[in-house]
Amino acid sequence: MQLPSTHEARNLTGVSEFLLLGFSEGPELQPLIFGLFLSMYLITVFGNLLIILTVSSDSHLHTPMYFFLANLSFVDICFTSTTVPKMLLNIQTQSKRITYEGCLCQIYFFVLFAGLDIYLLSVMTYDCFVAISHPLHYTVIMNPRLCGLLVLLSWIMSILHSLLESLMALQLSFCTEVEIPHFFCELNQMIHLACSDTFLNNMVMHFAAMLLAGGPFVGILYSYSKIISSIHGISSAQGKYKAFSTCASHLSVVSLFYCTGLGVYLSSAAPQSSHAIAVASVMYTVVTPMLNPFIYSLRNRDIKEALLRFSGLTALKGSIVLG
Repeated sequence: MQLPSTHEARNLTGVSEFLLLGFSEGPELQPLIFGLFLSMYLITVFGNLLIILTVSSDSHLHTPMYFFLANLSFVDICFTSTTVPKMLLNIQTQSKRITYEGCLCQIYFFVLFAGLDIYLLSVMTYDCFVAISHPLHYTVIMNPRLCGLLVLLSWIMSILHSLLESLMALQLSFCTEVEIPHFFCELNQMIHLACSDTFLNNMVMHFAAMLLAGGPFVGILYSYSKIISSIHGISSAQGKYKAFSTCASHLSVVSLFYCTGLGVYLSSAAPQSSHAIAVASVMYTVVTPMLNPFIYSLRNRDIKEALLRFSGLTALKGSIVLG
């Protein structure tokens, strides 16, 4: 007797959609959740878009550091847009459904942009390391060719990893349990719902997390150890402050992203409710991308000055048009 294929097994079970349970079953809380997430999403999009427009329009910011920052802002917009709009739509339509294909697409893009976030943060750490440890050779080392190559390599690695995880998820078959206790199709939750063998999926997921997230994290720690050593070797207090302020914003963003992401990863193995994990996931999927523009604009003098120039230029153009 020939066994049915994975695709046939999925069709036999009749699973064509999943239910995203979100945060609360209470209908009285849905308007509050909708307003909160809509506000955070709009702030994220407009804040990061402002960073992109400011960096691209100001010639003073056409440096490797701000080139990577603009790429990070673009990725953060895409990262948040992968999950939040669907959740807002479900709340507005009072539906919890997401199609099987939609769930796979959400997993693909979520893994893709989460990986890009990690790689770009690592690249920006390397940029800080070169700027502080090798200031005289900075422009030679961080040339436009290398900067473009680092971003391209980040995209290629993220696409391959995301494609691997999505193809692995495609092989899963599901029975009657189709409720995902999350506000988006999270890979780990989807694997737990499968009624087929998930050993290989779990192995690939955890190995990829250790290699593709842990590897860059080790690189970030090593780079900052060298940065601290270089700063310690500077004799003047003013020189130390200037060197530290170069990477202070980036250090804040890295700490926020990794601490929240690591907290969610560790809590997923702890014996607690999936609802608590969903709430914790908001920190690195929504809150961190929202805060990044504020961290870089408030702690970075170049960005603040460029924002003032950009806003003044925009106001000037507007007055010319009206005149």
